[in-house]
Amino acid sequence: MFPKPVLALALLAPAPLLAQAAAPAAPAAQPLPRAQFISTMDGEFRKVDADKDGQLTRIEIDQFQKVAAVAMARRRNQALFARLDADKNGQISPAEFASLPINPPRTDPGLLLKFDTSKDGKVSLIEHRTATLANFDRLDTDKNGVVSPAEMKAGGIK
Repeated sequence: MFPKPVLALALLAPAPLLAQAAAPAAPAAQPLPRAQFISTMDGEFRKVDADKDGQLTRIEIDQFQKVAAVAMARRRNQALFARLDADKNGQISPAEFASLPINPPRTDPGLLLKFDTSKDGKVSLIEHRTATLANFDRLDTDKNGVVSPAEMKAGGIK
């Protein structure tokens, strides 16, 4: 799992997935050097680029968001079961709980538009870097190549 600042800066993850109550508490913010940010964001790009062609299509972004939403819903269901079964007697059976519907949130087609500066229906690694680094550079107010916890807080990342 990535540190909270990296998750907050990762623009491909749908915002509702980052704020789920069932998610474990993130560690305290740490300084984030630009090179580490680039490496992490490139790794995130590669996770979404299913066909490994160096371009993100709307289908790849939608598929990635759906898989992430289903995984989060499953974690929420497990946490809910543990919370509901307060006396740990197993009265809420796993089979009953597993039958709860999983309705992932709608995907955000605006992400493709936001990143696809060439308007060719695809997001290249360069387009992805340009968009994500703009956010990094906005946060790095002292322009030293490291986003400090104070800069993150000032930029609205807690």
